[in-house]
Formats: sequence, C-alpha cells, structure tokens
Amino acid sequence: MANMMDRMVRAAKLDVSLYEEVEGDRDAMRQAMGVVLLASLAAGIGNFVRGGMVGLVGGALAALLSWYIWAYLTYFIGTRFLPGPQTRSTPGELLRTLGFASSPGLLRLLGVIPEVAGVVFVAAAVWMLIAMVIAVRQALDYTSTARAVGVCVIGWIIQAIILIPIFLWFGTIPEPG
Repeated sequence: MANMMDRMVRAAKLDVSLYEEVEGDRDAMRQAMGVVLLASLAAGIGNFVRGGMVGLVGGALAALLSWYIWAYLTYFIGTRFLPGPQTRSTPGELLRTLGFASSPGLLRLLGVIPEVAGVVFVAAAVWMLIAMVIAVRQALDYTSTARAVGVCVIGWIIQAIILIPIFLWFGTIPEPG
C-alpha cells in the first residue's frame, strides 16, 4: 500500500520516471486500477452534493468506464494512426500509465464543498489531462509531447462522441478527462 501511495504522489507531481516505471511493471495493474477506483470514488463523492446517490454511483461508474475506454482508444490511435518510429506499446501499458495519471482526481473529493466544487472539478480535470499527456508520451515511447497531445485530443473527441449519449441516457455527465 505504501508503494501505491508513493506512486500516486509521484504521478500527481508529474514525475516522468514514475510513468516509465509503471509502464514496464506488469504487476502495477492492480495498483493502477486501485488509483482509478479511488479517483472514481472521489468523483462520485464530489458529485453526491449535486446529484445525490445517482451522482455518487453515476460519477464513480462514469470515471471508471472512461478510464477503460480512454486507454484502449489511446492505444489504438497512438499505435495505428500516430505512431512514432520507436512506438511499441500494449493496452496494458496504457491502462497502467493512465491509471496512475488519475491520481490528481482524488482532489475531486473536495467537490462536496459547494462553494468550491466547480473549481475543484475543473482543476482536477486539467491536472489529470496534463498527467495523461505525460502518461501517453511515455507509454507510446514518443519523443514529442505534441504527438501525445494530438493523441489525447483525438481520443477525447472520440470518447466524448461515444460516452455523452450514454451519460445523457443515465442522467449524469462527468467532468472532462
């Protein structure tokens, strides 16, 4: 557990070496899923004030589903459409690195404070997006941050097209990222 907490702190600090470390550590998948579950729970608790139990469960499930879809979209886009010359990756590498990139999402727990909820969710989303760009750059072995940003933007648009109708159906829309 201490190792996971240390990794979460390093991920939130945008420590590039952490993303390289978890990319290569197949045993880190459980930890990555744990990070996503904690961040998803934080989103759900933060949404509780606005959406009650539906916000809690819907926010948590939406964040978890988004992580999984995001990792596979990123893998596909990054390895098929925008690979670099040295790009070698697996879906597991993206799941692990993007899982840890969710670490700043724990901040969403502060969404229970109505006066700061909006700012907290936006700040967490931006922080997580920056972490995700780093995670993508490292997992796909890119030398260019711009290429990683491109993959993230394309993936985000496709993910939004897929998920927004689903979230509208269930009555909950999570924050970006």
